[in-house]
Amino acid sequence: MDDKKTSFSLVDDNGIEYEIKIKGYLKDHWSDWLGGLEITLDPEGNSRLCGIIPDQAALHGILAQIRDLGLPLISLTSHGSKGRRTRDDRRGTIDGGR
Repeated sequence: MDDKKTSFSLVDDNGIEYEIKIKGYLKDHWSDWLGGLEITLDPEGNSRLCGIIPDQAALHGILAQIRDLGLPLISLTSHGSKGRRTRDDRRGTIDGGR
């Protein structure tokens, strides 16, 4: 009898690429506190946080930190671990009411 346990993960060892869009500008120094995500600003007054997040627990932690800052979430997009999706592929997007 084999004693090995079989397990699986919803992500590979590299995690999943996410883009989190929030209302308001965040300065670069918040990047370390938000899991090392890259922060870019757009002309509409929003911040985009992009990067690899290792698992769902880390994602929920980052979302809780955004909530604690009082910044409204506009959208959360998962680009998957195997490459970027196109903008027209909305299956990986949670839209903040638009």
